[in-house]
Amino acid sequence: MRRRLAPAALLLPFALLLTACGGNSSASTGTGTDGQGSLTLNVGDQKGGSAAILRAAGELKNLDYKIKWSTFTSGPPLLEAVNAKAVDIGGVGNTPPVFAAGAGSKITVVAAFHGTSKGDAILVPNDSKLSKPQDLKGKSVAVAQGSSANYQLVASLKAAGLSLSDVKVKYLQPADALAAFTSGKVDAWAVWDPYTSQILQGKQGRVLTTGDGITNGLTFQVAAPSALQDKKKAAAIKDYLERLRRATAWVYGHQEEWAKVWAKDTGLPYEVALASVRRTNATRISVAVDKPLIASEQQIADTFTGLKLIPKKVDFGAFVDTRYNGNLPASTTPARASEG
Repeated sequence: MRRRLAPAALLLPFALLLTACGGNSSASTGTGTDGQGSLTLNVGDQKGGSAAILRAAGELKNLDYKIKWSTFTSGPPLLEAVNAKAVDIGGVGNTPPVFAAGAGSKITVVAAFHGTSKGDAILVPNDSKLSKPQDLKGKSVAVAQGSSANYQLVASLKAAGLSLSDVKVKYLQPADALAAFTSGKVDAWAVWDPYTSQILQGKQGRVLTTGDGITNGLTFQVAAPSALQDKKKAAAIKDYLERLRRATAWVYGHQEEWAKVWAKDTGLPYEVALASVRRTNATRISVAVDKPLIASEQQIADTFTGLKLIPKKVDFGAFVDTRYNGNLPASTTPARASEG
């Protein structure tokens, strides 16, 4: 008999919360330092995030500068730290930068990664009578406000000929959404990996639809403008991004190895970690911060402005720096084939 996965496991802070999370999550006190030298690069991270993948891929060796890690529970507080110059650079998903830009934060997108959106899903209970997105009309859906799942829900409804006003939206952070979903208090849950993999592996629900072909599948590295204006820090950021890009490529050829590291670092069951790696992590490739990317993010910004979740129009192009693009492929380059 398959062991039912404990919902409590979902309460841990996961690396992929950076990919999506919005809301009022705060920073933790977790810190650590790698490397040596007189220069220190302050990097915002999450448990099981950049530090873990760089270490697993052997990319934290031979650093001639120090990386001081600060651990956050989600993207928004990380970007608050970037805005406050407490963090020089950190990783987030496709939506937190839009909200930070709308708030007038001093942030700059300097690098991007493109993966599949198959891990971004609208889940329903196994015994649900809902079979297609159109069936969501009049139903209750849990989602984290301002998250990539929030945008995926809006976009999925639009593709189905519906709007956000056609459903009963319950704005809940993942821990509360999980409880509501598993207890039958909501009809559906719009969420991201590894939560998607947790529910599916635990046989606690099924996929109604995914963000594949609906959302852009982008994640970003976002820097403080003040750090980019510092020549030494800007050079360290260049080196850091090169290491992160190599580590991201390493994951594709070492999926089981990375899943073991990720499971250990986050407390995820290995089977859940591996499913999430195959569905989401291993599909990511490094891409350029280019015009199609800006246009795609502008669409997200305009969507949330239209919903009055962002108070004013955002010019996303004013929040990017293309200096680290090099010879990277276009942001529209297809993600790696997903095995999950």
